[in-house]
Amino acid sequence: MIWLLVMLLPALLWLRQPVLVLLGAAALFTYTVFDGGHPEYVVYDLWEAFNKEVLLAIPLFMFAGAVMSKGSIARRLIDFAVAVTRGMPGGLAIATVVAAAGFAAISGSATVTLLAVGAVMYRALLENGYGRHFSIGIICASGVLGIVVPPSIPLILYGVMTETSIADLFIAGIGPALVMIGVLAAYTLARHGRRTAGAWNAAEVRATGLRALTAVPVPLAVLGGIYGGIFTPTEAAAVSVALAVFVELAVHRDLDLRGLRDVGLETSRLMGSLFPVLAFAVSINIFLTYQQTPQNMLEAMEGMIDSPVEFLALGNLLLLGVGMVIDIGSAVLILGPMLEPLANALGIGSVHLGILMIVNLGIGYLTPPMGLNLIVAMGAFREDFATVTRAVLPFVGLLLMALALVAVFPAISTFLL
Repeated sequence: MIWLLVMLLPALLWLRQPVLVLLGAAALFTYTVFDGGHPEYVVYDLWEAFNKEVLLAIPLFMFAGAVMSKGSIARRLIDFAVAVTRGMPGGLAIATVVAAAGFAAISGSATVTLLAVGAVMYRALLENGYGRHFSIGIICASGVLGIVVPPSIPLILYGVMTETSIADLFIAGIGPALVMIGVLAAYTLARHGRRTAGAWNAAEVRATGLRALTAVPVPLAVLGGIYGGIFTPTEAAAVSVALAVFVELAVHRDLDLRGLRDVGLETSRLMGSLFPVLAFAVSINIFLTYQQTPQNMLEAMEGMIDSPVEFLALGNLLLLGVGMVIDIGSAVLILGPMLEPLANALGIGSVHLGILMIVNLGIGYLTPPMGLNLIVAMGAFREDFATVTRAVLPFVGLLLMALALVAVFPAISTFLL
C-alpha cells in the first residue's frame, strides 16, 4: 500500500499542485488508507505540530529582518562594508558578499538578504564597471548566506523536525559560511583583481562604522544570548524584534507606524503559506514514525549504502535534485527526519547533516526551474529568467565546491562545538 502514496506524490507534482496540496493530500491519504479510515487524526497532528514553542522564532526572526530591511539598518551595514573594502582589489564585489553575511546575521532569510543587498549594490556594481552577469550572480549567490549564517530559519525547521539542538546548528553554520565567503571572494579576485572603487579612507570607515553601530546590538543579543545560555532561540527572536523596532522607530526614525503595519502584514502572509505546510509535514512524519517507516528505510538502505562516503555522495545528489524543484522549507520538513537516522547509523552527526542539507538546498535557490533567488532576482533587477540563470551558473559551481569541502571535512561545521 505504501506504493500508492509513492505514486500519489509525483502525480500531484506532475499536475503542478502546490506543496501545501501535496502534503495535505498525502496526510489525509495515509490516515484514511493505512490507518483504518481515521483522517481526523490529521487534526490532532496539526495541534501537535503547532504546540512547539520554538516555532515562534520563525515569524519573529522574519519580522525583525523585514523591519531592518525596510528601515535603514541594512543600508548602514552595506555602507560600512563598502568603506572597509574600498581600495581592495575587487573591493566592491567583496563588500557585497560581506554585507550579505552581515545582514544574514540579523535576517535568517536568503530572499530578504538578496533584496536588501541587491537594492543598494546592483547599481553600484554596474557603475563601477562590473559586468551585468557578474553583478547579478554575485548578489544572488551572496543571498544564499542568508540561510547559512545564524540565525537561519531553515536550520530552525531542521532542528524542530529532528530534535537537534538549534543552538548547536547555529554555531555549526559559522564555519561553512566562512568557507562560502572565502570561495566567492577568491573568485572575485580572480575575475576583478585589478578593479578598485577608489582609495581606502579611514575617515569614511570611522563615519560609516559609527552609523552602523546601531545594527550591532541585534546579532550580539541574539547570538550571544543563545550561545551564552541566556535566551532560548524563541526568546532571542523576540529580543531581535524589540531591538529592531526600537532602533528603526525611535533612533533612526526611518520607519513609521504605518510602515511597521505593512511589514507585519507582509510577514503574516508569508507565515500563512509556511505554517500549513509545516503542520501537514509534521502529521506525515508522526504517522511514518508510528509505522516505523524510518527504521524500515534504514534497514533497506543499509544494504545499499556501506559507508559514510557513499551516503554523502548519494545524499548530496538527492538533495541537489530535490532543491531544484521543491522549496527549501518543504524539503527540510520532508527529508530531514528520513535521512537523519541513516546518517547517524553511519556515524554522521545530526548537526553535520543539518548543515549539509541547508548548504545543499541553499544552492537550489540558484538552480532552475524553481530557484527562488532566480525568481526574486528577475523582479529586483528587471531581467528575464534566462539572463539571470546564465548569470548565476558560475556561482553554482563555486558553491558546489564549498559544499564539497564541508562534506569532506566535517570539522568545518563542528570545530566550534
